[in-house]
Amino acid sequence: MTRVYVCNCFGVTEAQVAKHAEGGACTPRQIASACKAGTDCGSCVRRIQALLGRGACPRREAADQGESILTELAGVAGMADLEDAA
Repeated sequence: MTRVYVCNCFGVTEAQVAKHAEGGACTPRQIASACKAGTDCGSCVRRIQALLGRGACPRREAADQGESILTELAGVAGMADLEDAA
């Protein structure tokens, strides 16, 4: 099996990005939090964006349709006051 590296700085592969996306990471920032990809030189961020695609995340689809995702994110991140701030 050929490994295709997305982030050479931290040795992160396409398969690892896909695994994190399946686990709920929808943005390059969330991928960075999961595996550090994109946090050093930044040259891989556009590739990560391409791998994530527009339809890869159910929360993003809900947001694109105008639904509030703040309550769900507050529960996930432990930020109960996030919706009140919006």
